[in-house]
Amino acid sequence: MRKTALSLVGQRAIVINGNSVTYTVKRSPRARLVRLQIRPETGLTVVIPRHFDIERLPELLLSKGRWILNKSAEYLQDKARPTNYPADGDTVPYLGERLTIARCDSSDGVEMAKREANRLVVNITLPGTSTLGSLLKRWYLTQAAELMTAKAETLSMQIGVRFGKLIIRGQKTRWGSCSAKGTISFNWKLAAAPEPVIDYVVIHELAHLKEMNHSGKFWGIVARYCPQWRQHKRWLRDNEADLNARLSF
Repeated sequence: MRKTALSLVGQRAIVINGNSVTYTVKRSPRARLVRLQIRPETGLTVVIPRHFDIERLPELLLSKGRWILNKSAEYLQDKARPTNYPADGDTVPYLGERLTIARCDSSDGVEMAKREANRLVVNITLPGTSTLGSLLKRWYLTQAAELMTAKAETLSMQIGVRFGKLIIRGQKTRWGSCSAKGTISFNWKLAAAPEPVIDYVVIHELAHLKEMNHSGKFWGIVARYCPQWRQHKRWLRDNEADLNARLSF
């Protein structure tokens, strides 16, 4: 899942429902469709194919106006978030849903986190040997390890491959990877994504055990076991910045 080099075209502005939105336009030599990205540090970036007519952008952006304004509003809220995040009452993403953090003081000295319906209950001692953030990260790492292992074991049998080790990491730019020795690794933040998206990433890496490339044959394997892979890949691209911001423990 390597990133493609983009060339900067320039900055423009458009008015959407009375709101002025500045955006950066970049061209991609490999893009087939226009791609929108909104990140806290850079705002709206529009990636266009090499031969796309840039004058068509205003119409396209207006058609996506609601999504652009909603995403921009979410990031403004993130910027206003207290510096002591995470805190009791905040929400965190898990399997495509939002769990509300419920901090409880532990009287027996046991510090742990556990899901209860739509809450993530975190027991922490006072003054506390661990921070709330460190306990949450530990919980995510455990969930990711169990989830990815179970999915990799099931899906590898379906695809007809065998993997060696499975490693959970905290990569900044990758959701997963596969080595020539058969070791597959996954980003623990994937535990925040919807399960069909997680399945896509697992299938993607397992497919590399048959094709260690991104050829047409490789994508044919992915499509066989994950017909909606383009949709899931797009979800990861559109939500990458949001997940990184909300899971920055």
